[in-house]
Amino acid sequence: MRVQILGCSGGIGGPALRTTSLLLDDDVLIDAGTGSADLSLAALTAIDHVFITHAHLDHIACLPFILDSVGDKRSSALTVHATAATLAVLQTHIFNWHIWPDFSTIPSPSQPFLRFHTITEGVAVELSGGRRVTALPAKHTVPAVGYLLDSGRASLAFSGDTTCCSALWEALNAVPNLRQVIIEAAFPNAERELALLSKHLCPSLLEQELLQLNAAVEIFVTHAKPGQFEHIAAEIAAFSGRHRPRMLLHDQVFEL
Repeated sequence: MRVQILGCSGGIGGPALRTTSLLLDDDVLIDAGTGSADLSLAALTAIDHVFITHAHLDHIACLPFILDSVGDKRSSALTVHATAATLAVLQTHIFNWHIWPDFSTIPSPSQPFLRFHTITEGVAVELSGGRRVTALPAKHTVPAVGYLLDSGRASLAFSGDTTCCSALWEALNAVPNLRQVIIEAAFPNAERELALLSKHLCPSLLEQELLQLNAAVEIFVTHAKPGQFEHIAAEIAAFSGRHRPRMLLHDQVFEL
């Protein structure tokens, strides 16, 4: 299983600043932030599944455009997987004919461009090739999950947007083949109170959270706000515990 980082920034502003999107092999997106806009039409057409962590714009911005661009080039509906709460937001506020067409009903309700699938935390979605995607606990300002991507041989965990969440670490400690964890730290330590208010992490909060992770795995930090990357990276590099995270980079690839 191959995971390519299409976007891992907390904002935009240049070729390496793309908001959250991960490409799993060539047919699955994890979130559909602005990073997915760099894919070709052929690559977009090949995507059969999109797993959404939560409904904030930086994680869904390109989903409407993907459907508009390649819906008529596909032989079957694109499936969007999310919790019931997140799907309700997408249906009420995005695919509502006011902001964007409801692609779950066009070109016809019987053969739409878009299909919604409700996921449940802790219950795996089985994909072709023995791949499994499982929603993980997360705590954010809106209903949110992370995802565990399991090839059968190894797993990569992605937190999505979250603040302190003991349930996340409990879930990850139960994964025997865990190899990597991608976890957010959106703000520097000087903005710790803002991180707490907006239910994100900063390096000092993340260092405390990692004390709950038992496995010696690779840790990568995502979602740094534009202009704060170097500052956050320096604070991450100063960690003194057993876990020594590194900053996640645009276009980084993981093989599982």
